[in-house]
Amino acid sequence: MFMTRMRNRLGRASGPLMVVVCLAAAAVRVSGAEHGGAAPANSSPEKYGSGWTCNRGFQRSGGACVATKVPDHAYPTGESHGRGWACEHGYREEDQACLAIQIPANAYLNSFGDGSWTCRRGYRQVAAKCVSVNVPPNGYLSNATHGPGWECERGFRATRDGCMAVNVPLNGYLTDSSYGPGWKCDRGYRAGGGECVPIQVPANGHLTDSSHGSGWKCERGYQVSGDGCVELQLPENAHLGYSGNDWECNRPYRRLRDRCIPR
Repeated sequence: MFMTRMRNRLGRASGPLMVVVCLAAAAVRVSGAEHGGAAPANSSPEKYGSGWTCNRGFQRSGGACVATKVPDHAYPTGESHGRGWACEHGYREEDQACLAIQIPANAYLNSFGDGSWTCRRGYRQVAAKCVSVNVPPNGYLSNATHGPGWECERGFRATRDGCMAVNVPLNGYLTDSSYGPGWKCDRGYRAGGGECVPIQVPANGHLTDSSHGSGWKCERGYQVSGDGCVELQLPENAHLGYSGNDWECNRPYRRLRDRCIPR
């Protein structure tokens, strides 16, 4: 094909010129053959470019293809480099061999089958064993892979030895939090001394949902004073602020203690 294209381009080329072209083409072919080398037994030409590759079951060793030695419980990978084999599911490589993975009782091998295992539900790992999870009264098995393997039913809190009932005071309710006392007070009550005590809301005040502070806030136009709410007294050229519990000066006045003065 190469020579045909060259003839079409050169047309009626002179004899010496044709000799030069033929020598160049021969040099290209020789260069390609030297690059790929002679194909040994049990090899096939590369799909792309020049050269060769070893057939499945053989590996490259210098300029030859030698049979891959596959140990027991292994299979050939077809790769011409590296070991050329891999261990079967449930086996692991060690010293050029495939050894069975030791799985303890009440455990199962992971999906890759490469050595790691997991304890069955109802068991937890301790060193290289799976021990039974002892669920205390008022507890249940959990799906957590760490910890004791159990959790307490609602209304109970985990202790060192089991599940202890949460004592909810009057005007309180259970929570799902794993920390704290395990209960909160109803609206209108605050926790104090292990009980829920009523929040005393003064006149012109209302309850808040805040878990800190007094639990109440003054209505708009009133300000906290001690345990009560007193009406705000606005000086001249002032108005209620954003919170409604303090005042600000109208522009262009500025505040100076309890009055508004020109700037």
